[in-house]
Amino acid sequence: MRYLSLLLACLCQTFGYAQTPTSTTTKFPDFEQLTYITEAGTLPYRLLKPKDYNPKQAYPLVVFFHGAGERGTDNEITLTHIAKLFTDEHNRKDFPCFVLVPQCPKEARWVEVDWGLDSHQQPKEISKNLGLAVKLLAEIEQTYKIEKDCIYATGLSMGGYAVWDLITRMPQKFAAAVPVCGGGDEAVAEKVKNLPIWAFHGGLDKVVKPKRSQNMIKALEKAGAKPKYTEYPTTGHDSWKPAYLEPELLKWLFKQRR
Repeated sequence: MRYLSLLLACLCQTFGYAQTPTSTTTKFPDFEQLTYITEAGTLPYRLLKPKDYNPKQAYPLVVFFHGAGERGTDNEITLTHIAKLFTDEHNRKDFPCFVLVPQCPKEARWVEVDWGLDSHQQPKEISKNLGLAVKLLAEIEQTYKIEKDCIYATGLSMGGYAVWDLITRMPQKFAAAVPVCGGGDEAVAEKVKNLPIWAFHGGLDKVVKPKRSQNMIKALEKAGAKPKYTEYPTTGHDSWKPAYLEPELLKWLFKQRR
């Protein structure tokens, strides 16, 4: 038995391994609690499977990146702003999909930049934890039957930065993106000029300035793209609330194919 435990530990460190945590208490039982363990680090994550999941059928996948307030290891708070959207009875019926929600550790960031700046230069290398999320996504694709042309990215605040950073590093990976009150490097926006993007921001946001989204949209338009942009003039740093209630959002998202 001790030999088997050591062997499993070695395999986890070498290849990465997803396992259920010991705690089974959760406010969101439809989202399975799991942990991604690799030699490079560990990410708690939640995974929602399509209702009436058929392993012989391919499904779309949405990866959601949470904000700074949801960092940690509890594997619970990350669903605060997204669970209702994807567990809604009608949405589960009309838009069957996988939803992947990794959790960034406390004091870390999906993208190592200052959110209060007017602009930033994209870091040369992807951050450790966003890199782990990419590897986790690859493992989910290997484990389940995912429709490769229907992988989507969305995220809010710190997670909005993650979306902009990730899609410009991997422009051929995603079918569409929905960054909410985030920001990116305008100099690399041209890389996603062919990617359907619908960005959101609050006009009164004091945490992440509206110009961060505005400038990315302008850079995309300058490159010849036609992104969608919605700014809520009386909303502060909680634009995800109206954004994820937009009646056309999921219809628009799931129409997109790579």
